[in-house]
Amino acid sequence: AKSPVLKTCNANRMVAVSHTQPPQPVETGAEVIFTYDVKFTQSEIRWASRWDTYLQMTDDQIHWFSIVNSVMIVLFLSGMVAMIMVRTLYRDIAKYNALEAQEEAAEETGWKLVHGDVFRAPQHRMLLAACVGTGGQLCLLGLFVILLTIMGTFYEERGTILTVFIVCYALTSFVGGYVSGGLYARMEGKSWIQSMLLTAMLFPGVVFGIAFVLNTIAIAYGSLAAVPFGYIVIVLLLWAFLSFPLSIIGTIIGRNWSSTPNHPCRVKRIPSPIPTRHWYLSPLAIALAGGLLPFGSIFIEMYFIFTSFWNYKVYYVYGFMLLVFLILLIVTVCVTIVGTYFLLNAENYHWQWTSFGMAGSTAVYVFLYSVNYFLFKTHMTGFFQTCFYFGYTAMFCVGLGLMCGAVGYWGASAFVHRIYRNVKCD
Repeated sequence: AKSPVLKTCNANRMVAVSHTQPPQPVETGAEVIFTYDVKFTQSEIRWASRWDTYLQMTDDQIHWFSIVNSVMIVLFLSGMVAMIMVRTLYRDIAKYNALEAQEEAAEETGWKLVHGDVFRAPQHRMLLAACVGTGGQLCLLGLFVILLTIMGTFYEERGTILTVFIVCYALTSFVGGYVSGGLYARMEGKSWIQSMLLTAMLFPGVVFGIAFVLNTIAIAYGSLAAVPFGYIVIVLLLWAFLSFPLSIIGTIIGRNWSSTPNHPCRVKRIPSPIPTRHWYLSPLAIALAGGLLPFGSIFIEMYFIFTSFWNYKVYYVYGFMLLVFLILLIVTVCVTIVGTYFLLNAENYHWQWTSFGMAGSTAVYVFLYSVNYFLFKTHMTGFFQTCFYFGYTAMFCVGLGLMCGAVGYWGASAFVHRIYRNVKCD
């Protein structure tokens, strides 16, 4: 019998094949022959348009549902922040100022009681400054790469986006150093050499460590997934001669230009004791709860990203990704503001790491989601596939946690400076 003729680049018909479809049944002892012929014919379709067949969007309603769901979360959180700012805070500020004006002997309670400790430098200030600086750099990097991908067609080759990411990371290292240097200076840090090295090596060191382990496993298995030695040398040279110097320069400039503290309240010499509260008002509980809503705003889009990376689909709706990215930033800021208010109202002034953890815990829920995706969607087995899946996922979650943590810290810092600027402090 004559074999059927299969054609690609057919703009009128697309046959989708999913890994969930059952395999073709074969009887025991039957002969299976794999054969095909290729015939190239001239086409009227331009090369740039031949992807249109494979990029037909069949799930746009799911993307729009994700956007609407995220917008509803944004509106809900924005309403909570507005209620806290307009009703609660302004009422508290008016009451506190009225009591002081009338010279009434009333004991201060709530968030105003910690005004002498709220701007005290946190523990491990060097690590916090490096995390916030690196997270700010990754935030700018993510926005920049998404915009470049929207304007171009980087999805046509799988390695293009990764190359753009590496080059843009090296070019934006100045931002990470500048943010880290300025923050460390405002915290009155003294170990500047260690701070510069930590900022420049924090994220690249984690990524290189994970990649080194994965590459060693790939070499041991004789897999083509092993990165050639020449590519590793190129990346190291790019970091050593471009990323590292830019980070050092940014740290020095940030130290000199953005080092003036702008605290509206003076810091007491002796730290105040923190009263014992319910478990749900502890920094750990608030930090873990803070990542739920940001994760809820992106978990639908995470499915498509994971499917693109691990099931070899083509992810191309970067316009949706840009909207989800912006919504994630807004939700993160709102969540950290609400959580910081509850923490300060419990007379706990350790808001710096708590705000970073509230936002950064989004990455914890993304990693837990990746475990669910691995067990029920990928059908991966064996030590090799498991290591590569969770290794690459860990790299992504570390970057996401640093980025969200930095955004959350900035939101909480602006909120804290705002509310204490409006209160009469001794």
